[in-house]
Amino acid sequence: MHDRDIHDTIPELSDELMRFARVVARAKSMLNVGDLGAESSALMLLFPLRFRGPLRATDLAEIKQADPSTVSRQVAQLVKAGLARREADPVDGRASRLAITEAGLAAVVRLQEARQVWLREALADWPAERIATFAGLFSEFNSSVEAQLATPRENA
Repeated sequence: MHDRDIHDTIPELSDELMRFARVVARAKSMLNVGDLGAESSALMLLFPLRFRGPLRATDLAEIKQADPSTVSRQVAQLVKAGLARREADPVDGRASRLAITEAGLAAVVRLQEARQVWLREALADWPAERIATFAGLFSEFNSSVEAQLATPRENA
């Protein structure tokens, strides 16, 4: 193994992460899911609704790390497309939560399947063991980044 210092490898990782972000943005437009009636950024809100249950728009904004006005516009798209519905918040009847509909659940399945087909094609030449190793490392990376984001930082 090489005696590389973290300061030597972080710039390379940073460059690859930016490359990955560009590739993912292009890949989203290539996924064959048909017209689901909302922009892809709005469709991504379906995943926390699917796995966490009904949520307020403010919770979705926090999860997505997005401006609440942007999320509000995206929520409106999901409701208009029939992928989500508003319901009264049982804790505060004046507020509403967003819940995924059956059509929204079907859209999540279509999005997941399209993403998996795309990844299978992209990684067709990789041995399964290498994919498993990469998935484990990527999961560890994501956990480290999430922990860093959750740690309050003092102003520099």
